[in-house]
Amino acid sequence: MTKIQSTVQLEKKNTVVPMVILTLLFFILGFVTWLNGPLIPFFELACELTSSQAYFVTFAFYIAYFVMAVPSSYIIEKVGYKNGISLGLLIIAAGAFMFYPAAASRTFVFFLLALFVMGTGLAVLQTASNPYVVVIGPRESAAARISVLGIANKLAGFVAPLVLTVLVLSNMQDFTAEKIALMDEVSKTNALNSLALQLQRPYLYMGLIITVLALLVKFSPLPEIDLDEEGNVSHLNIFKQIKNAFRYPQLVLGVITLMLYLSAEVLAGDSIGGFGKQLGVYGNDGNFYLKLTSFTMSAMVVGYVLGIVLIPKYVSQVTALKVSGILGIILVLTIVLISPKILVALPRIPQIPLVILLVALLGLANALCWPAIWPMALQDLGGYTKIGSAILIMGIIGGAVFPLFYGMITETINAANLAKNMQNVSRSGNQVAYLMLLPSYIMILFYAVKGHKYRKWK
Repeated sequence: MTKIQSTVQLEKKNTVVPMVILTLLFFILGFVTWLNGPLIPFFELACELTSSQAYFVTFAFYIAYFVMAVPSSYIIEKVGYKNGISLGLLIIAAGAFMFYPAAASRTFVFFLLALFVMGTGLAVLQTASNPYVVVIGPRESAAARISVLGIANKLAGFVAPLVLTVLVLSNMQDFTAEKIALMDEVSKTNALNSLALQLQRPYLYMGLIITVLALLVKFSPLPEIDLDEEGNVSHLNIFKQIKNAFRYPQLVLGVITLMLYLSAEVLAGDSIGGFGKQLGVYGNDGNFYLKLTSFTMSAMVVGYVLGIVLIPKYVSQVTALKVSGILGIILVLTIVLISPKILVALPRIPQIPLVILLVALLGLANALCWPAIWPMALQDLGGYTKIGSAILIMGIIGGAVFPLFYGMITETINAANLAKNMQNVSRSGNQVAYLMLLPSYIMILFYAVKGHKYRKWK
């Protein structure tokens, strides 16, 4: 065996164990994240909210990424990447445990605090784990490795709404807004309290499982990494590092692109249930709309599989990002323009409007954005890779802010239609509001074509 062959085999061996651990972590990350979709209509009913207020679920969760990304980088500087992963998991578990008293009190603010804590843990986990994916193998295949983790993440996203529906929301047909409205005040309070309490046990078990996983990672063979081996950055304070990192155009434009992409990903996954409910997609069990997030996740899984097969052997990650931008533009325009009355029948599921499937297909357009943007934005950052990673995590604020805008636009248009008694309106505010995603895909296309190439500000 030649020296080159043995080196390649050693690199593969050194990559396998970290990838297995990271795949498990990203499954947990996806499971926690994509529970938000079915929780939005759940909290709208259980906590007696308007549709725009319910979208504070995504705001509280994703704003934690923006607030905690840079502090997460500082924490990881002190404790290391491996311990940072364990710490992030423990914080997520703490947030899951907070659902127990929140459900007992049926207080929406308490639920939002619990979601913020879970988002904080995920910010630490993301900041600590993502650099591993880039550095444990060749950079040109980083998008393919991230795609493997993406499959785990989105498979969890497919499973999470189904599990939550079975364990918590299976009797949602007994708690419809129409039935609740007919109850007297005491009966309504008792019914809604009973509904909220159904969240306690699943989140308690989730917290226990994640706590055990944190301990397993702590004592796992996951290697520690050093992204600043030459010591060019570590001596600088965090603010100086941020200032210097912003000198890299590919990073700054990458953050903007990531922010806009996240708005598209979160809306495609978290708004589809509410849109389905608005269009009357109830199914035989009365809660089929709660499962629609799984459709979006399925489309993303298909995209990730394509990424693994095609990148980098047949298609570069740059080309994949170009295709994502173009497909997203086409889908958004079609979603806004198509009639919601066009129905399609698929095996083993109720008839659903075609526009719902098109929203789900946004998952296919979104699938390869994160895997492609991440290594492009971090390329040539050297010792600033760690702080660059934290700044990229801040771009996840797109998932916090844009759903709120979507909820407000939807509510405003629907209220205006109702006030005008427009019974024959062909498109609701839920449908028209998806037009706000058009700038997201235009920016994705720009970054793929030109933005990622910049190395100096002119």
